[in-house]
Amino acid sequence: MSQPNPNPNHMFHGPDRLGQEGRCLWGWAQPRSPRHRSIVPCKLQRSLLPAYIRNTTSLQRNAVVSETHCSISSSALRFHNRLKMFNPYILGAFLASVLGFLLLYDLREKERKIKRHRLADGLVTSSSGIGECPQDDGFGTDVIIVGAGVAGSALAHTLGKDGRRVHVIERDLSEPDRIVGELLQPGGYLKLIELGLEDCVEEIDAQRVLGYALFKDGKNTRLSYPLEKFHSDVSGRSFHNGRFIQRMREKVASLPNVRMEQGTVTSLLEENGAIKGVQYKTKTGQELKAYAPLTIVCDGCFSNLRRSLCNPKVDVPSCFVGLVLENCQLPFANHGHVILADPSPILLYPISSTEVRCLVDVPGQKLPSIANGEMAIYLKNRVAPQLPPQLYDAFISAIDQGKIRTMPNRSMPADPYPTPGALLMGDAFNMRHPLTGGGMTVALSDIVILRDLLKPLPNLNDGVSLSKYLESFYTLRKPVASTINTLAGALYKVFCASPDQARREMREACFDYLSLGGVCSAGPVALLSGLNPCPLSLVVHFFAVAVYGVGRLLLPFPSLKRLWIGARLISVCLWASNIQGLLMGEKKDLKKLNFVVGASNIIFPIIKAEGVRQMFFPVTVPAYYRAPRAK
Repeated sequence: MSQPNPNPNHMFHGPDRLGQEGRCLWGWAQPRSPRHRSIVPCKLQRSLLPAYIRNTTSLQRNAVVSETHCSISSSALRFHNRLKMFNPYILGAFLASVLGFLLLYDLREKERKIKRHRLADGLVTSSSGIGECPQDDGFGTDVIIVGAGVAGSALAHTLGKDGRRVHVIERDLSEPDRIVGELLQPGGYLKLIELGLEDCVEEIDAQRVLGYALFKDGKNTRLSYPLEKFHSDVSGRSFHNGRFIQRMREKVASLPNVRMEQGTVTSLLEENGAIKGVQYKTKTGQELKAYAPLTIVCDGCFSNLRRSLCNPKVDVPSCFVGLVLENCQLPFANHGHVILADPSPILLYPISSTEVRCLVDVPGQKLPSIANGEMAIYLKNRVAPQLPPQLYDAFISAIDQGKIRTMPNRSMPADPYPTPGALLMGDAFNMRHPLTGGGMTVALSDIVILRDLLKPLPNLNDGVSLSKYLESFYTLRKPVASTINTLAGALYKVFCASPDQARREMREACFDYLSLGGVCSAGPVALLSGLNPCPLSLVVHFFAVAVYGVGRLLLPFPSLKRLWIGARLISVCLWASNIQGLLMGEKKDLKKLNFVVGASNIIFPIIKAEGVRQMFFPVTVPAYYRAPRAK
């Protein structure tokens, strides 16, 4: 007869006895109470029981088996708890090892890819195994600068003034003749003062620029630079680009520790993954090598060396057709003039006391032919009627003289390969549409940042430390550079005529918003001039224009439905690609929807190309903190 269960909390599912014909013993049972779920049923084979148990009574066997099972269960539970304790750590360590391996493999692959890319381009020459000693010309060089344009000359003078031994190699030291790089914004002029180069705009008949004037469909508005807080001498400057560059080269040549040489750099010299110098051809055709701890490439928008130091994504949205108008007066003296023409803007500004530069933007890369007269016909029939009347005769006269120049407008976001011993600067590194004249401001701002980075480093031969500091350069420059770059790209897209209704509304809203004056004009002009290059301010004003445009569309009869639609459109503006199907009501409501979508599609691709994190949150980038602190 089976014995009663000594523990009333347990209800056994099977008999608690050993039958003569039975092969198993139910040594423990599944409890009904949930708090005992950790105790599991266990079947013990009779043949495996010890002899002293087989020879005992049923009650005795049950007691022994229960005691044995309790001991086994206790050990199992302890082992299970330890396993639970260590499992997360083992799993975490395994996952961390796998992720670390994948990250290391990815970095190695990127390094190999970059090296293969450089060697394939033929722009990097390995200096190992050459069997040549570096040329010792008694000079000794700390920095090699490739190019002596605006960026190269300003950088050479700045580093030379700080005591660095600089070797500048420029392809052509004669005076350049360009149709761009002629307008220096007030923010750029402040950087020029900071670098001690402000006298370079003197004695070249440079003209003061105090703001802009916008023209559209017979209307005009004047936008003045917010210069109230600055010295009276601070303003924009416009001049002949070649004269400005020659003045800077003269200042560079006056420094005894700077050597300027005419030559063409053909490749960079690489050793163990670091750039050690350059190989170049002199004016007489002699092939030479020059060595320095740091090589800075700033050979302009047509750089043939940038591919070895960055990932160049060059876009050519349009071309400038340049003319010089003589003996004419602009409607607003000492102002740049932007005409919102069809199909794209026309830019005018003085470059001397008797000359006005006219730049006609032609979308795309295919231009009417100058040789067969197509360009002259296009300018006379399509462009001239859209100019202010007082400039018409001077414009036609400039066309008849035949001095028509063209220049592709390039934009290229900065996407560098951090390379020990080398750095990119100027248009070789980063370009934006020249409509806003921000290129020289960005270049001079970059030079100030680099000067401050290098000042605490008396010795540039420590390649590892130098490369870490130079990585911080790419992060520190982002807020200023990306703001000016984004504004240039966005304004060009807004100012161009378009068959798209949303783009037309955005163009009209932008003109009217700037015409309001006050903060509506001072804020955007401060961004444009480089006086307040704040990314957040740029986004705020851009979407303020979008809100203003939606408000205009709601007038003159704002119903509750339209107010709700307008508010919702602004709230989901950040997710513009997902709201096309939200509302399919009135035609005007869809028009408002497309308007905000168009606004978002203009600015967000540009910000994405510049880098959201580096642009708005540079302090979250580790390289931001690698710069040495000035003593």
